[in-house]
Amino acid sequence: MREYELVLMLDPGRDAPARDAVANEAKGQIEAGGALKHENVWGLRKLAYEIARCTEADYRWFRFEAPTELLEQLDHNLKIADGVLRFRIFKVDADTPVTVPPATSAPGPGASRERPAEAAPAPAEAVPVTAESAAPAAVAEPPAELAAEAPAPPPEAEPPAEAEASESPAESGEGEPGDSTE
Repeated sequence: MREYELVLMLDPGRDAPARDAVANEAKGQIEAGGALKHENVWGLRKLAYEIARCTEADYRWFRFEAPTELLEQLDHNLKIADGVLRFRIFKVDADTPVTVPPATSAPGPGASRERPAEAAPAPAEAVPVTAESAAPAAVAEPPAELAAEAPAPPPEAEPPAEAEASESPAESGEGEPGDSTE
């Protein structure tokens, strides 16, 4: 038998017992047809994009050994189960380390979305300003012989006349060259 990992993403809109029932049903199928090695509840986490109008999902993770027949049965049952947003079954090597849940998680439905006060960045240390540090650095003038060879700076361009061009002929009182209002 091969080793696999199953990641379930369950609908957070359903109550916790309903989500647990879906996860326990998948766990029961795994234990009936194979061998469950590890199980982990990752909890409620923010999704990268919306799935079925949900921005969060309740993640469940299983590592197990199973024959291919069990995979087909799991796939079929999870596709038609209510409350499953997404699931994925991965084939893994037996010596692959167990996946640990990611460090961050989305707050629960009633939790505040504000950052905790202790996570605010510390203010930068004040640096005393002296007359030397506040004065701009002097720009050295080029020698006279180099100044004569340097090309003259380009003349400043006039500001674009977009404001004038945006008026329609009727607003400006001017017509097209071939128009006559008489």
